This record gives sequence, structure tokens and C-alpha cells, in this order.
Amino acid sequence: MRSLGMSRRNREVKCIAWDLDNTLWHGVLLEGGAARLRDGIRTLVRTLDERGILMSIASRNDHDLAMRRLSQFGLDAYFLCPQITWGVKSGSLRAIAQNLNLGTDALAFIDDDPFERGEVAASLPEVLCIDAANLDAVADMPEMNPRYITVDARRRRSMYLAEMERQDLEVKLPPNEFLASLGMVLTISEAEERDLARVEELTMRTHQLNSTGRTYSIAQLGSFCRSEQHKLLLAGLDDRYGTYGKIGVALVERTDEDWLVQLFLMSCRVMGRGVGNVFLGHILRSAKEEPVRVRAEFLRTERNRVMYLTFKLAGFREIERSHDLAVLEHDLGSIDPVPDFLEVRVLA
Repeated sequence: MRSLGMSRRNREVKCIAWDLDNTLWHGVLLEGGAARLRDGIRTLVRTLDERGILMSIASRNDHDLAMRRLSQFGLDAYFLCPQITWGVKSGSLRAIAQNLNLGTDALAFIDDDPFERGEVAASLPEVLCIDAANLDAVADMPEMNPRYITVDARRRRSMYLAEMERQDLEVKLPPNEFLASLGMVLTISEAEERDLARVEELTMRTHQLNSTGRTYSIAQLGSFCRSEQHKLLLAGLDDRYGTYGKIGVALVERTDEDWLVQLFLMSCRVMGRGVGNVFLGHILRSAKEEPVRVRAEFLRTERNRVMYLTFKLAGFREIERSHDLAVLEHDLGSIDPVPDFLEVRVLA
């Protein structure tokens, strides 16, 4: 195993899980250590946070004592869903991925101990393992440098914290009452040039709720914005806890007789909110006003079965299939109404 782990993949890391003793700080906390941080840690943590990379903790330690020390260093707010236990590190990484709704292949793990890195590499070979001795190189790693740092990326941690507040409320209320309590507003607009970095980011990062898994460059997206034959739609969501940011994209190819949805995706952060069906409903109502036939492409991947169910629940039926590519169609006879718990604003 190489110390930086860069031989395993070339994709953006979405979350870094840090060890604590002799990694984030010098010394062992339970042996009276952790009196000072490693050189450059504050700057590195803030730099990665500003790039939209989430951070967590995977440490064998006393939870309360470790959290107090992080608070004393003024860093506790940067680490989401910390796993400070006496269990194996691979188990902690699985818990972090589950709590943040990420795949384990989106994680990096920083630890000074070759045994701990080896245990993770053996159990979760898709995780990028980094030797704490190489911290000076982390900020420059390709996996830690997204092509564009969008507004949504800069506020990603705060959006996750807001989502945790929602989850705390969700377990206390019946589903319909919980959704009604959020005061959600879905905003739908045509994408503009200033939005394209975020649209590209969504195509790159979204896998479960993605109808085709296709990715597009900013140049390609810009051509769609300028094309009379295409409509590139962007959805944003807000509620009383704050903004979710831009969470949905639809690319529609249009002719006088047909609309073809070539890409439809929703951020996994809004799963269970009912907004995907409403976004699709907006496209269907717009098509019905023309009127034109509406079809959608669905390219099956290893992770997007949930999106297929979204289309089926919205009233699409499969009319043809070639290998993993299916063509779906909606007869526009029955379109689900917008639920009472959600307000939709369509921007001209």
C-alpha cells in the first residue's frame, strides 16, 4: 500500500476521516498528550472545508475527552458524525459513510499508524488511505482539488448540519407532519452561465438519483443553455432550517412533437422529501401545455435503481429497451398534484 494511496483511484474525495492521536495532534490523549496541534492543521482543515470537502473523525479514544479537546482547539464544529470508539477503524468509516449518505469510495482516511491504514485498506480497498506523515501534501492532491468551488460547495458543511437538525425532528414526528413542518419551497429555473459549475458538479457527484449517469462539461452545458432545441432546468430547495442549495437538474431535448428527458437527477440529500416527483411534474405540465409527447431515457447503473422507481411512480412506462438503456413514456393523462407541504416557484 502506497502511503498516499493515490494508485487506487482518481476521483474527488467527498469526506476525510481523521485519526486523532499523533495525527491531528501530537501525542496520545489518554497518556497526557494532545497539548498542541500538528503544524498547519488549522489551515489545512479550513482550506479543505472551503473546498466543500466534509470531515469526520475515526479514532480509538475516549469520546467525551476527545471532543472537549477538539472544542478547546476550536475545531469541533468542522467534524461531522465523529466516530470516537474502541472499535475497528473500518467500522467507523462505514458508520461515517452511512450517516453522511456517502459511498465508502468517497472517503479518505488519515492515520499515522500503518496497522490502522492496513486494516482499512484490507476491509475497504476503495477508501483512499493517507499516512499522517504526508499531511503537507494533502492539500495539493488531485482528489482534494475539485475543478470548481461553487457556492454550494463552500456551504456544504452548514447544509449537512442543517440536515442533521431536520433528522432530529423527523424521528419525533409522523412523516406527513414532519414534511409539513419544514415549510419547503422548491424553485425551478432555466440554468444560466453562472450556474454551470454547480450543474457540472451535480452530474459528477450524483449517482443514486440519476437517470442516466451521464456527466457533462461546462462547455457542453453552456451549449445546451444556448440551444433552441434544449432546455436545461435547475431546481433549488429551501426550508425553515436554511437552504439545500441547487439539488436537481433536468436536460430536455425538444422538437415540435416530442420532449426527451436526456438527464434527470436529484441530490441524495433530498431523498424522501417528494421533490423529485414534483420537479418531474413541472416538466410534464409544461409539455402538456404545448402539447407534446414526453419520453425519458433511463440508463441502468449499479446505483440508480431508486431513480427508476421515481419515474415509475410519476406515471412513466417503459416502451423500449436496448441492453441497459430504456426509453420511458408518460401519457400526460394523470400528473400528480403538488403536495400541500411544498410550495413551487417557477422563475422566468
